[in-house]
Amino acid sequence: MAYGLPGKQDYSYQRPFDYFNFEFTASTSNAFESTMTRGLLVGRKYSLADSYRGVWGLYGSYDYITSQDFRVSTTALSVGTTAQWGLPGPFTFQGSALGGLGYGAGGTVETLGEPAYHYGLTPQALVSARFILGKVASLDVTGRGYHITRFASSDNGGFENIGRADASLTVRVFGPHAVTVKYLVTVRNARYPELGVRDQRRDVLGLYYTFLSDKNLGTTDWRGKN
Repeated sequence: MAYGLPGKQDYSYQRPFDYFNFEFTASTSNAFESTMTRGLLVGRKYSLADSYRGVWGLYGSYDYITSQDFRVSTTALSVGTTAQWGLPGPFTFQGSALGGLGYGAGGTVETLGEPAYHYGLTPQALVSARFILGKVASLDVTGRGYHITRFASSDNGGFENIGRADASLTVRVFGPHAVTVKYLVTVRNARYPELGVRDQRRDVLGLYYTFLSDKNLGTTDWRGKN
């Protein structure tokens, strides 16, 4: 769910969360698979020519991801931008890029005698892109990265690098009904003096029914075209 995307006429970003993005995923394998949200706390909108609208500023975010084998959770402040670009013809591009610092935790689900979580300051980044073909289809690509350091940590050393990337193609069948094919990969690379190296990876390929609440697939057209 996205609210306050750039481009709507007479819309201003004066209050926290005048723009926000919320994602929630549940699965039969591990119930709550992920909860990820980000919102603009303080920002300003901008434009380039007649085809590009955006907003930039300070974002707040909370991410919780579990892949059955390992987990990561962070709360962060980031500087970034969210924009929409009306391309020639029926094509539209939407995207966000954020980079910031937070406090996070990462670790395995089955501990096998090792500490359940490693806590520390967590530099992190997000890049997302969405290509929309009129009212017919959309291609979404998102990448996230977290580096859980040893600073402000409860243990003596070690770090975690956790990355997550997904790509999904949604095609409208009729009315609000659509089909989505999605590929998701999550990786963990951990280094600890006592525990050594932990390299883990989880790949998921899924086919989903999608209900589209917006006939324009989430685009905001400030040029008066519907």
